[in-house]
Amino acid sequence: MSTALSPRDGAGVRRGAGLPKWSLWAVAAASVALAVGIGLVAGLDSRVQWGLIAALLFVLGTYLVAARVEGRRQAKDRVATALVWVAFLLALIPLVSLVWTTVSRGVKVLDGYFLSHSMGLVADSEPGGGIYHAILGSLEQVGLATAIGAPIGVLTAIYLVEYGRGRLALAVTFFVDVMTGIPSIVAGLFILSLMLILDLQPFGFAGSLALAILMMPVVVRSTEEMLKLVPNELREASLALGIPKWRTILKVVLPTSLGGITTGVMLAVARIAGETAPVLLLVFGNPFINANPFEGAQASLPLYIYQQYAQSAGAGAAYDRAWAASLTLIAFVMILNLVARGIARWKAPKTGR
Repeated sequence: MSTALSPRDGAGVRRGAGLPKWSLWAVAAASVALAVGIGLVAGLDSRVQWGLIAALLFVLGTYLVAARVEGRRQAKDRVATALVWVAFLLALIPLVSLVWTTVSRGVKVLDGYFLSHSMGLVADSEPGGGIYHAILGSLEQVGLATAIGAPIGVLTAIYLVEYGRGRLALAVTFFVDVMTGIPSIVAGLFILSLMLILDLQPFGFAGSLALAILMMPVVVRSTEEMLKLVPNELREASLALGIPKWRTILKVVLPTSLGGITTGVMLAVARIAGETAPVLLLVFGNPFINANPFEGAQASLPLYIYQQYAQSAGAGAAYDRAWAASLTLIAFVMILNLVARGIARWKAPKTGR
């Protein structure tokens, strides 16, 4: 039985021949070993250079091996897959490095005492103190911002998808796009100008207003996309039964897209939880516990991190507290994302076979 050859594959390559699954791992291992050897011989001290050489050798080796066994056409597909994996690993390296650095430096002072005490009378250069006042301030400020921004964002998205027609809808869409890209300092300056006009002192709720401004366009965009994914057949079936449009939106459209809307709101909360510039301008910071966001200066986690690092000069107790607070903030954002994924899966529409 003769074996046909593809005119593009080259001589000696059988159609249907394939590489074993372990072959790419072998190419990767050989690329790493060769890159280490090249780095040592050439005197390259940077491990980043070693990694880039290994990635280049992996892509080149994948093509050569696949072209020899499977042909040039399949080799190009293998190279495309290898480039995707290389890009993924390159994007993963900074994330892993960031998390590893934050965890390794943040665990030094992160304990129950650190989470349950404020700075109080502790000087920035002295050991001790904690972030309880900053956690309380962040929760209150982000919570108030969510209570303001989330309903307005969801209602705006409902208007754009279900009712928006004509120039008003175009204007709203345009301004939402503009607000999505504004720097956080601009939102802080806007609220600060109102405070100066009204002769107000820094307080926590002012920071919540600025955070709500930053949150609203994110909620509008995510909710709008989720509402567009709801099939029109569901709306038409509800309207055909004589149900009013507002009730159709409330009982059919929103429950169907509730998981995605909740995820978008949680992601918007995670986005504003780490903002420092508006809080620095409007909340001003406070080493003592202030549970009233409507009166007096208040602390927050991002502002606490900035102030502690600014006082540490790269070393000392304040430096350790800054990293521990950073680890706490990352854990807070991670918990929010996990909650969002859980709610999205819980509220996802049930599909049959």
